[in-house]
Amino acid sequence: MATPVAPGFRPHYHQLHRVGRPGIWRSLLGSVLLLVLVFALVPLVAGALALVLLLLTGDSMAEASAVLDVTEEVTPAGLALLNLVIASAIPATFLVTWWLHRLKPRWLSSVAPRLRWRYLLVCVGLSVVALLATVGVGLLLPVAPGEAPVGGLNDFTARTRDFLIVILLLTPLQAAGEEYLFRGYLTQAFGSLVWARRLSQALAVLGPALIFALFHGLSQDWPVFFDRFAFGVVAGILVIRTGGLEAAIAMHVLNNFLAFGLALAFGDLTTALNASGPTSWWMIVSTLTQSLVYLALASWVAKAMGLVDAGPPVGGALPPPSTDPVLEGSPPRV
Repeated sequence: MATPVAPGFRPHYHQLHRVGRPGIWRSLLGSVLLLVLVFALVPLVAGALALVLLLLTGDSMAEASAVLDVTEEVTPAGLALLNLVIASAIPATFLVTWWLHRLKPRWLSSVAPRLRWRYLLVCVGLSVVALLATVGVGLLLPVAPGEAPVGGLNDFTARTRDFLIVILLLTPLQAAGEEYLFRGYLTQAFGSLVWARRLSQALAVLGPALIFALFHGLSQDWPVFFDRFAFGVVAGILVIRTGGLEAAIAMHVLNNFLAFGLALAFGDLTTALNASGPTSWWMIVSTLTQSLVYLALASWVAKAMGLVDAGPPVGGALPPPSTDPVLEGSPPRV
């Protein structure tokens, strides 16, 4: 049974599903539907279309499959396809938010409701500061053989150029897609499961962070898993503290730029993308340094800029949703 929302209720970001069409089942169904869409159906359809396109350009089936299979060797075309597939989470979350909850998609960006571009751009600068802090700490930590880039730069080739174009143009969309899915829809879905304030916040942060880490691969080392889980926790806290996705998107984009940039310059993109090989637990120190520095800076700047962390009262810009007593098992809201 849905709990009616009182007029004047001001939802925080993770509570926004409560002012949509009622029913916890909607949030649960939407979460499963989005994960299946983004990680199963869209890759299947997009991969098939890309395969056909490569076959039409003269590649054999084996050649086309090798180009698109990023688990064996990352190619510019394979990386572009992967980024576009994950970027599809943006329109997918918009569609499910409107269809299941009858909420305008703009409520996924923030409680404003819009993407607050000024804060997003400031957070890009804060991400650079946090990355410099973690690089500085990383230089002081013991490093196992093969974990740090050594030797000279990789040769700059036409393939390197193609990778750079893909990374610069599509990586921001890929990072934003993951944030709209995990810190956007899933945060709102988990936050709507219970009313208790602290428990709702904990579920909204920890649930998406765990799924985010798991969906990066079940074969990843524990330090890598913890690194991604910690990223999800910090991003989730920032979403609730600031009332929007801007800080999480900025940090995610800069993280991916750094990871792909270092791999392209000194290492191998296939290894970086698939996180293959053993990883030292010392990386957690660097991760926590970056996360805590960024968390503190982004929270402070959001407060200094006067960003709101709660939406307008129900009955204003957020009208009480209509209900169907027969379907929902609860009286209409006033």
